[in-house]
Amino acid sequence: QVQLVESGGGLAQPGGSLRLSCAASGFTFSSYAMSWARQAPGKGLEWVSGIYSDGSDTHYADSVKGRFTISRDNAKNTLYLQMNSLKPEDTALYYCAKGWGDYDYWGQGIQVTVSS
Repeated sequence: QVQLVESGGGLAQPGGSLRLSCAASGFTFSSYAMSWARQAPGKGLEWVSGIYSDGSDTHYADSVKGRFTISRDNAKNTLYLQMNSLKPEDTALYYCAKGWGDYDYWGQGIQVTVSS
């Protein structure tokens, strides 16, 4: 069955960095676009970034553009999100998702907290 398992979250200081990973299994990872989304406390789900199946194109929400970088390693069936220049407003539960705009599977989510 499809599994998406996020890792790499935790506590970071403002201005710091974290790298999230999403290990995928149960489907042909290299055939699907993938996305990251997040949900801050008391707010709705926000799409963060998406990447084509071959990594040839990426897009970002305006709130993270220039600070976050999405990438993938199709040989390792793994999706990444490099987060730099973190801000307190980046605090959220981060999810990876299979697909881009039309999602059929989600990871369990991983907490990212940005605080001094």
